[in-house]
Amino acid sequence: MQALTLDGHLGRSVAIDLCHPCQAFWFDGRESLQLAPVSVLQLFRTIGERVGAAVSPLSETSACPVCHMRLVPTHDQQRQTRFEYRRCPLGHGRLTSFFNFLREKDFVRPLSPAQVEDLRRSVQSVNCSNCGAPIDLAKGSACAHCGSPLSMLDLGQADALVTKLREASGSTSQQIDPALPLALGRARRDVTTAFAAFDQDPEWFVQASSAGLVGAALSSIAKWLAKA
Repeated sequence: MQALTLDGHLGRSVAIDLCHPCQAFWFDGRESLQLAPVSVLQLFRTIGERVGAAVSPLSETSACPVCHMRLVPTHDQQRQTRFEYRRCPLGHGRLTSFFNFLREKDFVRPLSPAQVEDLRRSVQSVNCSNCGAPIDLAKGSACAHCGSPLSMLDLGQADALVTKLREASGSTSQQIDPALPLALGRARRDVTTAFAAFDQDPEWFVQASSAGLVGAALSSIAKWLAKA
């Protein structure tokens, strides 16, 4: 796994581990809750840049890197969003997929019935943003393999994240890139426009079909962040 040192709250540093092949994070203790908004955005870019890459499924026998005990599958809820991860039974930390990290941070929401119908008119199947399995839209709007509903990145939450970054930069000596809000605004417009009319944006449509709706949105955000 690759070690990353990120900004935490109150000027602290947070060290996490990232597994690119599995597209998952290892958090010691409550590190996920200690991440500053700018670090969450940094992980957005990290995830978005990996969209489309082959993913190795998490092993059923995944073990804690500290005590080597088998990790326990765990279900949790953030506001109205359910997410899951694998935790060390002795509390040393947890392993969570990119998608469930976004769920935990409340950045993923299920599609509305109207959006599902719009999608069905343009495509027959879309890969699940959670496990990558194909979802046959003629048979339903949830993944038959893992049960995850068709979901979309909540770009309104991305706007709220930028607001937090602005507030933080106004009260500290660390200034955010002034181009960042514009970059996220462009990404949001790209994704919203593409979702409203798939047939008018074939490139985004192809990516959404293969990488999933959440992955396509993250890829768009990563593209604009790279330009910021």
